[in-house]
Amino acid sequence: MAEPLLSIKKLNKYFGDFHAVSDVDLDLERGVLVGLIGPNGCGKSTLIKCICRIHEMSSGAVTVDGSDISSMKPLEVAKLVANVPAEAGPTFGLSVMDMVMLGRYPFIDKIWWEDAKDEEMARKALRTFGIDHLRRKQVSLLSSGERQRALIAKAYVQEPKLMLVDEPTSHLDMKYKLQVMEYLRSTARGDMTVMVAEHDISLMARYCDLCVIMKGGRIVSIGDPKEVIDADLIKDVYEVDARVGLDADGEIYVLPKKYIEGSGR
Repeated sequence: MAEPLLSIKKLNKYFGDFHAVSDVDLDLERGVLVGLIGPNGCGKSTLIKCICRIHEMSSGAVTVDGSDISSMKPLEVAKLVANVPAEAGPTFGLSVMDMVMLGRYPFIDKIWWEDAKDEEMARKALRTFGIDHLRRKQVSLLSSGERQRALIAKAYVQEPKLMLVDEPTSHLDMKYKLQVMEYLRSTARGDMTVMVAEHDISLMARYCDLCVIMKGGRIVSIGDPKEVIDADLIKDVYEVDARVGLDADGEIYVLPKKYIEGSGR
């Protein structure tokens, strides 16, 4: 059996007395789009930040492509793992091209580093994600959908083995939600795996090869979305009664019906 691209063993993360992520074990193969789903505060973003070492693990082990990230320098981790945050943060007047070029930072080997290869890779990423015509525009002037694609393009040029994407569709309308997920699905092929933390269960079920469901800092279910997502799981994880079914195209959908009174106590 092939070695997993990502292997997590007994990962724990504490913030003081708060146990944010508890004994997480997870193996992911290459070339898959993975949906990391669960309610607010369940540990999705914290898990992602531990994998890319924005947060240091309290205990446990994470290996990516056979390398133990805990023993690696940040620039070495960045050559294996790319992180796409939910928000771009301050962009200080950067153009789209400038921001995407920052994704080549882990490969700096000289002071003046924008060589022809770096520029061509950035332009290829801009074309791949449909924003080459915006390359001279300031990031701060982009729409939410354009900005999200620029962030993904920046991660793409890192040439990572694993791309971690935190809530990429949270501020997007229906068209751009679908567009961003189409881009992520096409990215998660070959040697790269993409893990997406999201709240939209129907969207994750439609696009992802695998869903990882979290509750209270723990993984409660892993598998093909059509096999693991049902009304009982939604009730247990989200404390909501929901209708779960397949539409005319055979795609799974989740229709929330009502909040279960007293379930949050």
